[in-house]
Amino acid sequence: MSSVPPENQNTPNPQPPEQKPSRTGKPPIADQGAAGQMGANQGVAGQMGANQGVAGQMGANQTPTRAASPKFIPVQKLYERISNEISKLFVGQDELVLGSLTALFAGGHVLIESVPGLGKTLFVRTLGRVLGCECGRIQFTADLMPSDITGAPVYDMQRSEFRFRPGPVFTQFLLADEINRSPAKTHAALLEIMQEYRVTIDGTSHQIPKPFLVLATQNPLESEGTYNLPEAQLDRFMFKLRVDYPSAEQEAEILKMHSQQIDLNQRLKDEVSTVTSPEELIEIMKLCGTVRVEDSLVDYINQIVRNSRNWPAFHIGASPRAGLALMQSARTLAAFSGRDYAIPDDVVDIAIPALRHRVQLTAEAEIEGRTSDEELTALIQGIEVPRD
Repeated sequence: MSSVPPENQNTPNPQPPEQKPSRTGKPPIADQGAAGQMGANQGVAGQMGANQGVAGQMGANQTPTRAASPKFIPVQKLYERISNEISKLFVGQDELVLGSLTALFAGGHVLIESVPGLGKTLFVRTLGRVLGCECGRIQFTADLMPSDITGAPVYDMQRSEFRFRPGPVFTQFLLADEINRSPAKTHAALLEIMQEYRVTIDGTSHQIPKPFLVLATQNPLESEGTYNLPEAQLDRFMFKLRVDYPSAEQEAEILKMHSQQIDLNQRLKDEVSTVTSPEELIEIMKLCGTVRVEDSLVDYINQIVRNSRNWPAFHIGASPRAGLALMQSARTLAAFSGRDYAIPDDVVDIAIPALRHRVQLTAEAEIEGRTSDEELTALIQGIEVPRD
């Protein structure tokens, strides 16, 4: 995603803009500045140019930010502890960390687009250790069958009966590596699991333990031997995150931290602490669902989603599930900030990751070299931000 240029200041001796408070000092998911900086007279979403912003200017009469809610301060502190523990072994990739945690607490799943070797398996294992949850990994291949994922009945000779043997999907954090290398029937095996949190074999349903988070990856550079994910499954993912190479400083830190050939299991045990439990995570997920969303903000979300269906550069717009994803993730981001109410910034921070995989560019737009991120940014710029 491209960087958003700062506003041109033509007045003498301009005052430096006040920085928007960050969650644990890390940038938002839309790290290109989707939420912008909050200046003296800037809007909630910040200005992106002289007279525009990602979500438009709020003006000088915007509602001042209220203090954190005592009810949600424990959520904020837990998010900070989780982020700090993850950073002990996993360097950088703030968008991946924040996006995955937001999806987890909002009850969604994440599609990650990145090249190999950026530490996604390490991240999942570290996340599982910090949150006290089980984690697993499936390497998707062209010959992977649905039963290889879900499990299958196995004949027990001692009891003379078939007994269900659970597959690797029966975990809490599942890394589906290179998911686009398997055919459609294997993709379909994940649909019920991701939506219903259960596996049905021979008419019997087997529940998946909660919390349950799927982090599926696909390599954007290779197309040989891959299968495009069906639209129905793409829509099941709450976010599509794009993970790029680390900065020079971060890569140097990675070389120092992970070049000593120390067993990862031992490092996870010695260096990373478990700060919560699955039971507490479920309770916090329920708490995040109680964050207040005003009717004006609901209309703002609804307008973003509906406008995507009429946008000239889009062949297919976002579904109602996209609006639900924006609502749930905005509530979660508000809870991470210790607030009991959502604001337009929460929506703007997460809008592009929540929408980029739900829209399709027209053939003309693709020929002209446009991207879905650019078009979504332009779409959000044209929508007035609610002022109350």
